[in-house]
Amino acid sequence: MAGTASLRSEPRRAPLARFLAAASGAERVEVAALTRLRGGALQENWALDARFSGGALAGDQRFVLRGSAATGVAGSLTRLQEFAVQKAAFAGGVTVPEPLFASEDPAIFGKPFFIMRRADGIAVPNRITGDEALDPALPALAERLGRELARIHTIRPRRPDLAFLTCTETGPIRQIAGFRAYLDGHPIPRPVLEWGMRWLETHLPPPAEPVLCHRDFRTGNYLLDGGLLTAILDWEFAGWGDPHEDIGWFCCKSWRFARLDREAGGIADRAPFYRGYESQSDRSIDPDRVRFWEVLASVRWAVIALQQTDRHMIGGERDLDLALTGRRATECELELLMLLDPGGNLPDA
Repeated sequence: MAGTASLRSEPRRAPLARFLAAASGAERVEVAALTRLRGGALQENWALDARFSGGALAGDQRFVLRGSAATGVAGSLTRLQEFAVQKAAFAGGVTVPEPLFASEDPAIFGKPFFIMRRADGIAVPNRITGDEALDPALPALAERLGRELARIHTIRPRRPDLAFLTCTETGPIRQIAGFRAYLDGHPIPRPVLEWGMRWLETHLPPPAEPVLCHRDFRTGNYLLDGGLLTAILDWEFAGWGDPHEDIGWFCCKSWRFARLDREAGGIADRAPFYRGYESQSDRSIDPDRVRFWEVLASVRWAVIALQQTDRHMIGGERDLDLALTGRRATECELELLMLLDPGGNLPDA
């Protein structure tokens, strides 16, 4: 598989080398390796090794090129928009790979892309949550992630560099309407998801001052190297919203993987994660708001899982992982039943 991807990358090396030279001010750039990385359910990620002659990046450099996939899901940013969000996060002191260059010119890579520095570490969720050797480091990791999330939430609207983001697109009412519109056109009825959406509509929290939300902040979207956090990844769903949305998403049962008993991302109890967040933030965490966003997280992930399968079944992107992702929707429905009916008696909608 890797060998085939490397062969497909050969025609792309020369245009990339010219682009990197022009973008960096180098006299010459040689692309030594360009290999498709595993993972990346929505977009393509490529390891790019390059040798720069002259300019600010002179010497050997290790990058990741993030390119658009053949199909996508609703709500995903473009690569240039994701690049702008990641630049804002990097400038705000968040632990992200430094974003360097971006282009929409199809002559370079055949699709929009951006290039960032490559960080070391693993992101495989079951390895992070299931490796007992990591256990001593995980409470501190949860606290660190809480602080990182609080730094993300210091980024506020009315920034010219993020003018493409709007507060209305990611609010709960708009999200629920989008879920319902999708499910209304889906060939298979999902009554539990419909019930979950009705509960959300009747339990909307008061509006919150919007902040930049990552909107996919979870185990699996950060890199861990020997117990140390090296990067927060995958910013394509970012938008303005309630800060509790990211907290609820991180604590949602779907992202606990091998350790369902550890409510903070499968790595720790909530206490260290909350402590880290509140120590870095100007706000306190509201458990009732978190619960609302955990319910919404289960509905949202169920819809995304169904959309992923649509990419295979309808969009023509032949990928077994995409085809199998739809089964996650049933797991989300079970979690909704447990969240909303913990005692076994259905509450009023």
